[in-house]
Amino acid sequence: MPYNLDKIDTQILGILQKDSNRTTKSIAEELGMTTSPIFERIKKLEKEGYIKKYVAVLDNKKIGLKLTVFIGITLQGHTRSYLEKFVKEINNFPEIVECHRVSGNFDYLLKLVVEDIEAYERFIMSKLTLLSYLGNVQSLITLSTGKETNEIDLSGIM
Repeated sequence: MPYNLDKIDTQILGILQKDSNRTTKSIAEELGMTTSPIFERIKKLEKEGYIKKYVAVLDNKKIGLKLTVFIGITLQGHTRSYLEKFVKEINNFPEIVECHRVSGNFDYLLKLVVEDIEAYERFIMSKLTLLSYLGNVQSLITLSTGKETNEIDLSGIM
């Protein structure tokens, strides 16, 4: 039987989205509850897959990754094997931090984070263009970022 979220669950998810390092005690205090039910709810949210993992969000520029590029990809074929093979190979490229199958002008939209334009060119020449089933590749180089978040608006689900 699927687990249905209630108001407290969504509040917990909202708090953890902002800071996954929060203690059970501090979450319980914020919600006016004791730690045991909060702990149990968090474990249930993890078990049911609402919380996939906990991560540290890094500052790309501070670690030397100054260039973000979005790449629109069109494949030569659209059979299931083409699509599965493409995703499998893309997952071997650590420079690619996101891969989305999309509708519209492209089959896939990739997000790539690298040091600079030279690193991007090396990626294109030594990795991406070696995929024989690529049809069209269009790159969009990010000049600046106005918003970047991993937080999901939960206000509409309760």
